[in-house]
Amino acid sequence: MEYYPAFLNLKEKQAVVVGGGPIAERKVLMLLRAGAAVTVISPLLTDRLRKEKLKKNIRHIARSYRQGDLAGSFLVIAATDKPSVNSQVALDGPSLVNVVDMPEQCTFIAPSIIQRGLLTIAISTGGASPAFSKSIRKELEKTYGAETGAYLRFVRTMRRKALACIHDKKRREQFLRGLVSEEALQRLRSQGIKLVRQAAQERFLKISANALR
Repeated sequence: MEYYPAFLNLKEKQAVVVGGGPIAERKVLMLLRAGAAVTVISPLLTDRLRKEKLKKNIRHIARSYRQGDLAGSFLVIAATDKPSVNSQVALDGPSLVNVVDMPEQCTFIAPSIIQRGLLTIAISTGGASPAFSKSIRKELEKTYGAETGAYLRFVRTMRRKALACIHDKKRREQFLRGLVSEEALQRLRSQGIKLVRQAAQERFLKISANALR
């Protein structure tokens, strides 16, 4: 394994994206969703990035990259169409640097991602083939639809209730494992979230009632 997989907490962390084109736009939007404080360095911006600038969601330095621009940054992404600039950013950057389409100059690589509410699935080929990662992502997107995220929110709620109401540890763990078993996921796909949620709530009420006896 060439890379250590990890999910970074970027909330309010300083992130710099060098470049203002479509690829940079995708990177910026992902960083914003993660709560990062994003600075974009580029003479030009896409329409979407200009809108984010007008909303004051990003800080924009409207010129080409210069050495010293990365001071204080936690994470840097080089996404220009000039390999020499991207290479310089890689040399100047802090410990976390991603250079688009140049994995040999990266200290981290961005996986292909599926987001379903609280569920995040990240897929990586170690930089060997981003296209292969995307193909696998498309397969998984069919398996884990929007209902998966909704069900995970329900599971979180039921877990809190179980911790508060089911004091017998064995019964509680048995109930929680049942919520997320392979069988439960299969029923979610075949029966839909409404029926699966209803069945789980009925099991919870039954266990809770027995616990009070």
